[in-house]
Amino acid sequence: MGLQMDVLLTHYPRGMPGRLPRARSHGWVITAHLAEVRQNGTMGKGKPPPNAQPTAPDPAAACGKPASTADMERYLEQLAGVSISKGRLPDEELEDLRQLAAAAAGRDTALRVLVAEYLSSAHRVWTELSDHRQAQELQALKDVTSSLIRAIGEATVALTEGYETAHRAAIRGEEATRREFVDDLLEGRTDLGRLAERAEGFGLRLVGRHRVAVARAMKAFGAGDDATRYVEEALTARFGTRDVLITTKDGLLVCVSPGTVTQVPECYAATVRNAVGERCRIAVSQPRPGPSGIVRSYQEACSTLDLATQLGLTHPVVHSSDLLVFQVLGRDRAAITDLVTTVLGGLEGARGGPKALLDTLTAYFASGCRNTTTARRLGLGVRTVTYRLSRIRQLTGHDPSDPDQRYILQTAALGARLLDWPSHPLQPAD
Repeated sequence: MGLQMDVLLTHYPRGMPGRLPRARSHGWVITAHLAEVRQNGTMGKGKPPPNAQPTAPDPAAACGKPASTADMERYLEQLAGVSISKGRLPDEELEDLRQLAAAAAGRDTALRVLVAEYLSSAHRVWTELSDHRQAQELQALKDVTSSLIRAIGEATVALTEGYETAHRAAIRGEEATRREFVDDLLEGRTDLGRLAERAEGFGLRLVGRHRVAVARAMKAFGAGDDATRYVEEALTARFGTRDVLITTKDGLLVCVSPGTVTQVPECYAATVRNAVGERCRIAVSQPRPGPSGIVRSYQEACSTLDLATQLGLTHPVVHSSDLLVFQVLGRDRAAITDLVTTVLGGLEGARGGPKALLDTLTAYFASGCRNTTTARRLGLGVRTVTYRLSRIRQLTGHDPSDPDQRYILQTAALGARLLDWPSHPLQPAD
């Protein structure tokens, strides 16, 4: 009884008359229950109060997360104070609840377990209050009940807010760690052995050969946006997290996959098109071994993507192996500029400029050097194609139909596409 009075006097001034008004006696019931908690050490143990209703099984205990006696005790103290004052929970008490929920989130306690523990405690208190209801004091009971419901609701909201805030902070921390790993992986700016260890934490094995595919759309891809999540969920569901890594970098959607899983690039391309529509371009690198190979493959995929855009290629999926000749030519811009100037410079003397003759030459090589197929591709007559080929021979000094001279013309035509000539004038190599 001494413990009960100690708790009670924290809410009642000394010298209060011996018989408490019934409206305030509800606070006595709560504090008496709190005294039981202190005496028995845990919630719900010890001798139950008279006429107490059976309580439901403790959800927290069922989930293997025992309740904290100190936390429950403090919560009951708050309810006891509210039942007496009929006020609101102080802001500092609500903040303490948020901190408590954040700590529970850090221990991986489920939010439903945390909320259920508090609501279960409130339910036990509520059950005891119900034994003291009397008709002549209905309004007083309503006042206490309203105050308790409001306090329980505020406490539940505070717990949820604290838990969700901690959860979002944890997610941001994981995202930052993952972003750092992705940057190190694609830029090769860290120790390769350490990088392989970190990759295991993200479910990615860096052993063997890997290829990289990158996608560019009208709208830049971002981490966590709808399109990125759609592609990631679709590919990890089909291939698993150990065989595919989906991430974003510089507005591109990046897919890293083992070279042995050859289905990934095409599946990735189809999924990206489903996510963003047909207005996207995808480049796929060649497979290369080891973590350093991923860096090279990523750089190759990005350069292939830029090259495909520069050349105006219309196919949505471009493999780097299909553009190797352009990559070779592009490595020595001065040499290819000299080649185009020397071999095709004479076409500038044609009536209307070199474009029509250069388009004819490109179509001629693409059609296997057949005049009829070239004419069909360009929508021209065969005689027109024959005339244009003759003019090319006259202006350049190279005959497209001669196998020995054809290679020089074809290489120069490829270089012209790479330099976007004649739309852009050739810059002399100094």
